[in-house]
Amino acid sequence: MIISIGSDHAGFEQKELLVGYLLERGHDVIDRGPNCDDRVDYPDYAVLVAQDVANKTADRGVLVCGTGIGMALAADKVPGIRAANIITPQFAALCREHNDANVITLSGRFVEPALNCEILETFLTTEFGGGRHAGRVEKIMELDSKTGE
Repeated sequence: MIISIGSDHAGFEQKELLVGYLLERGHDVIDRGPNCDDRVDYPDYAVLVAQDVANKTADRGVLVCGTGIGMALAADKVPGIRAANIITPQFAALCREHNDANVITLSGRFVEPALNCEILETFLTTEFGGGRHAGRVEKIMELDSKTGE
């Protein structure tokens, strides 16, 4: 699987750990930065990762900031993206099974690295359930084309 990953300064340390984790598991990784923990603006990195996923350059996206919340808000602005801020493996499974999430956002300050690795593994290995959820995901995706009607 090809994974695009990015962070801000608050998520930089965990992003670096997650890149190693992904590479150890045989994934191809597109690291969108940053390259150090100097202060940066998270939307700049969220859009890069979200565009990789939307354009199908990457299969899934991973974003890390202090809480994961800002990254999710920014990534969801890119058409085609279903980003979810996740803090438990159970939520990771559900965001894939029920919502076909294609970008996960993680907390670099409030979730320990080992738990984020477990969350990420669940996100990457859980398949979309389809069935009754497919119509709901289609309705979500139709919102990308609405213009404030």
